[in-house]
Amino acid sequence: MINTDIRYFIYARKSTDEADRQVLSIGSQLAELREYARREGLDVAREFVESKTAKEPGREVFNDMLTRMERGAARGIIAWHPDRLARNSIDGGRVIYLSDTGVVQALKFPTFWFDLTPQGKFILSIAFGQSKYYIDNLSENVKRGIRQKLRDGVWPSCAPFGYRNDVKNHTIRVDSLRAPFVRKAFELYATGDRPVKEVRDYLRAAGVLGRRGKNPLSSSQCHVMLRNPIYYGVMRHKGELYEGRHAPLIAKALFDRCQEMFKNKSKPRSTGLKPFVYRGAFRCAACGCFITTETQKGHNYLHCTKKKGSCSEHFVREEEMDRLVRKALARITLPPALVDQALANIKTEGAKAARAGTEAARELRAELAALNGRSDKLVDLLLQGAIAQPEYARKQARLVNDKKELEGRLEAFVLRGGERFEPLRRFYEFCATAGEAVISGVPADNLRLLKRAGTGFVVGGRRLKFDHNAPLKKLLELRGGAEPAAVDWRRFQEEMLVYFASHPEEAF
Repeated sequence: MINTDIRYFIYARKSTDEADRQVLSIGSQLAELREYARREGLDVAREFVESKTAKEPGREVFNDMLTRMERGAARGIIAWHPDRLARNSIDGGRVIYLSDTGVVQALKFPTFWFDLTPQGKFILSIAFGQSKYYIDNLSENVKRGIRQKLRDGVWPSCAPFGYRNDVKNHTIRVDSLRAPFVRKAFELYATGDRPVKEVRDYLRAAGVLGRRGKNPLSSSQCHVMLRNPIYYGVMRHKGELYEGRHAPLIAKALFDRCQEMFKNKSKPRSTGLKPFVYRGAFRCAACGCFITTETQKGHNYLHCTKKKGSCSEHFVREEEMDRLVRKALARITLPPALVDQALANIKTEGAKAARAGTEAARELRAELAALNGRSDKLVDLLLQGAIAQPEYARKQARLVNDKKELEGRLEAFVLRGGERFEPLRRFYEFCATAGEAVISGVPADNLRLLKRAGTGFVVGGRRLKFDHNAPLKKLLELRGGAEPAAVDWRRFQEEMLVYFASHPEEAF
């Protein structure tokens, strides 16, 4: 017999949260609740079904049900368990408050006893509190599990573009189809000639689709990819860096060059600006603003944009800037005869360089062992409370990057064999090309060569200054102020062979 004194709403809920994995499906809940209502003789006015987590307030169906109860449509609720109604303090408190005010006069659960007495409300509040504690504790357990995965070198989320999730081993592996395009994208952007949009266009022209295989990558996705350290083997999570066990797709040196390009990029330019060669290529030595170009009386002049206010730097004619660029390239050229001889001798002197490389590899292993020891000590200091978390994160990030750089150099000795001398060959070819550009190069090509030679280009006092790449610094140190004929080029070649054997990532 159905008791019509109180009308009830049936409420069934299930979410995709980990906490609800063992809960009956909505269909099963409804079947059980209908049978329970029939068996107990309860008058059901309506059923409410919701697929949403209860750990946060704001469930539309739940709120609609309580609003209808406040209007008198029903005075009781039938649910599988109190945790179906609330897993947060606001919704749980609202149910108890409505029972205090008489809006809710009965709560029925097949798996839980409740009656409208002070003791019953107390037990219900404990049940809601347990539900909230369970979800809070589960959240902490998940976060702790993610942190442990990261410490173990395992990426805990969806694989980034260029990798695939390995479901069996719960890690990520290289996507053989997309990985080559990731490498090419980094190489293109590192030249400094290609903005992110052109990298995007290259990927689209190659028919490369996103991780789900539906749409091409957008400019913002390419931007995120080129900023992500996971591609050289380091995982970034909430501002902290962790060593990854996955195979890197690029060298750290290539990643660093891309970040330098991001740093040196000028602000977006108006499409109405003339395509001057040097616009946005240099900064002012006095104030740090970008150097722009404008035409006056038939001549192009470079001057500071003065975005930060007044600036004392004078203008420079474009012809003078051409001369400064050629002068900078002239400093890093090598005699053609030496280049030809060096390229011919690379193979014959490879064995000698390999022996030097083996010794360098031993030194790298010793450096890695020392870094591992420093990392262990840093963890001990954190556990002892001798160092704060922000300082630990900062120092640990520096150690992770240093280790990754050393590991990349060591891997080159072990895996690449004779190929590690390829950067030396490209270095000689670059120096030869720079020499040709000094004589016959056009300004745009000369500027591209100059960007490959270093970073941080500034103009001031009619002088061009920049930070040379490490191999070119080595060249300038060995040459000093001497004329080419006075330099011991055989010694230079031997030292450069050893240098590139120890620094294979310094490629042109």
